[in-house]
Amino acid sequence: MDVTLTKPPVAGAASPPRGLEAFRRKAYNTAMAVMRPLADLVARTSRVPTSPILSADDFPWVKPLEESWLEIRRELEGVLTYRDDLPAFHEINGDATTIRDDRWKSFFFYGFGKRSEPNCQRCPRTAELISRVPGMKTAFFSILAPGVRIPPHRGPWKGFIRYHLGLIVPEPADRVGIMVGGQEAHWREGGSLVFDDTYEHHVWNETSGTRVVLFLDVVRPCRFPGNLVNPAVIAVAGLTPFVQDSMRRHRAWERRFAATHG
Repeated sequence: MDVTLTKPPVAGAASPPRGLEAFRRKAYNTAMAVMRPLADLVARTSRVPTSPILSADDFPWVKPLEESWLEIRRELEGVLTYRDDLPAFHEINGDATTIRDDRWKSFFFYGFGKRSEPNCQRCPRTAELISRVPGMKTAFFSILAPGVRIPPHRGPWKGFIRYHLGLIVPEPADRVGIMVGGQEAHWREGGSLVFDDTYEHHVWNETSGTRVVLFLDVVRPCRFPGNLVNPAVIAVAGLTPFVQDSMRRHRAWERRFAATHG
């Protein structure tokens, strides 16, 4: 889950209350100062590179997702029939993010290890595939409308690897992309993008179409003692008010959605 610290929210988007924003920044910066030595340890013991963009070949679980991308896309197309009723990313993450744009929609399967049973039932093949990914903690369809720019931000913890599987990539493909740690990348349908979200990154869709990826956060594989520290920090983070509030928000959305669509 991303927290914007160095850049303002999207122009025209609602901003959190000033007092809440100040508290969040202070809490976040304090936590990061405490965890910085642990993050350094995780980076030193990582079994995969710590560069901004990583090779998908280093992750054996990528291939089954790529091979089944058309099946995932077919289930996505069913979800998109309810697009107007899907929550914006910030409506679920709440105080865990300062990125607020109603045009960035989400459809969660897992959030910090918590499974959304109704959403998984609506997309059974997708749910089956992502459940096989070792260390998968968060998974959702990330739906970016035309003209949206997600401002520069960075993830808070080195212990995750971020993965995108391109499902719908509008043309021209060079007008929709992501910059990670100064390295530019573009999605392709059925293709994978793996990166380290603790590097500053931003996203843009300057086409007239909608971009959709399957978005996963996966626990970074580490050697000892990082293989003990990393899961422990992630487990503690899952108990924080920020994460617990996100879970409550999602359960509330599930109830509203079920009341409308069954």
